[in-house]
Amino acid sequence: MKKLYSFILINLGVILVSIGIVFFKVPNNFATGGVTGISIIINKLEPVFSVGTLMLIINIALLAMGMLFAGFEFELKTMYSTILISLVVWFLEKKYPIKSSLTGDMMLELFLAILLLGAGSAILFYQNASSGGTDIIAKILNQKTHWHIGKTVLIVDLTISMFAIFIFGLKIGFYSILGVVLKGFLIDAVIQGLHSSKQILIISNKSEEIKIYILHELRRGVTIFNAIGGNTNSERQVINTVMSSKEAVRLRKYIKKIDTKAFMIVDNVSEIYGKGFI
Repeated sequence: MKKLYSFILINLGVILVSIGIVFFKVPNNFATGGVTGISIIINKLEPVFSVGTLMLIINIALLAMGMLFAGFEFELKTMYSTILISLVVWFLEKKYPIKSSLTGDMMLELFLAILLLGAGSAILFYQNASSGGTDIIAKILNQKTHWHIGKTVLIVDLTISMFAIFIFGLKIGFYSILGVVLKGFLIDAVIQGLHSSKQILIISNKSEEIKIYILHELRRGVTIFNAIGGNTNSERQVINTVMSSKEAVRLRKYIKKIDTKAFMIVDNVSEIYGKGFI
């Protein structure tokens, strides 16, 4: 089931990226970094090959380089995503040939392009994959430096987008650079949201039942410590646990069912490292 869920998410990420490229990025010449940006620039200078064909050629070369640095799982998923994106882009270009902006509003289409590309890329990174190309370089930088993946994408893509100023002029060049910055922040925001978990502190007269439920039903760990109430001066047990958002909902419903007077504090946790998590 977990592998099927991962497969569905990877394909969703591929579809979002492909739609963003064909319908919004290419028609406006947004060279917002990556292999797509390189392909758009090359296509503009020498339109012998389509953007989809150029993406496939460049991605194959970068995938070969990635074999030397990335893990096998990441490389395998990236290879699948890369080939599928190139094929989907090629298909959409043939099926829906678009030569100009859909809406005529460049700012609107920049935001739509970045929303689709950023969300799609973040989903792929979340599944230990990437859209290929310069994202492979960004992932390697992320592994070596431990910078947020959005920052490494920003560094790599910003370098490429600078060339858009010389190829397409100041207006499109600056739009492309703006798109790169927005994409970097969006990727980090989406990944942080996908990784978000809950830390929960619980004070209840049913602490033993709650502990058993967390350990055996939710299969999460618990830490129990004693605390003294400021008003009553009585000693109570406090349960501390960390789990996913879905599990937190289940726990809250269970506690509400067995102890309506239970006290809970729920905090968002952006990163967790250890057994059962990353």
